[in-house]
Amino acid sequence: MKLRLKFALGTFCLLVGSGAALFLTGCQHSLSKSTPVFKSVPELSPGSASAGIGDAGNKFQVGDLVSVNFSGLEIVLPPHEERVKDDGTITLPLINSVKVENKTPGEVQRMIRDLYVPRYYRNLTITVQSQNQYFYVGGEVKAANRYPYLGETTVLKAVQSAGDFTDFANKHKVKLTHVNGRTIVIDCLKAIEHPELDPPVYPGDKIYVPRRLF
Repeated sequence: MKLRLKFALGTFCLLVGSGAALFLTGCQHSLSKSTPVFKSVPELSPGSASAGIGDAGNKFQVGDLVSVNFSGLEIVLPPHEERVKDDGTITLPLINSVKVENKTPGEVQRMIRDLYVPRYYRNLTITVQSQNQYFYVGGEVKAANRYPYLGETTVLKAVQSAGDFTDFANKHKVKLTHVNGRTIVIDCLKAIEHPELDPPVYPGDKIYVPRRLF
């Protein structure tokens, strides 16, 4: 009798345990399907290096100061700084002239490394930087161009540096595009009366003034 009772209790416990395990497994499977997992993505601040326009709008032009740094070698190579010559090139040890005009720092970086590796070095890390910072103003302004970033400025000041609006400018829908791709539409007529509506401009930013329809 006692043996039968022990066997029955053991069987009951085994069935209960199995059922609980299946229940927990089912819950876990259900949660994994229905519960989304959110990952926080840090917002890129305008003008930051991680935003990529450090590269995105800055292309070397004649007269720009280019800085090339070498690392990853047993010997130490001194950094190279040079202004872009009239023919759009800089001159580096061993590889001589390198065309950098109308290329971004990232493009120049890859190009220089390909010229050095593996012909001269088995492994080499190249870092190319522009020592110049600019913002860009285009569209219906009197002197569309790139302008040196000399310190804190705003959209209205940037437009003034480009000779101000033309007579055909749509001053209500001026576009400011940051280097991280974020675009803001500014009503410059309102911004004149309310300075808080005149956003700051950062190096590499682009301002576009559209043409009004009437």
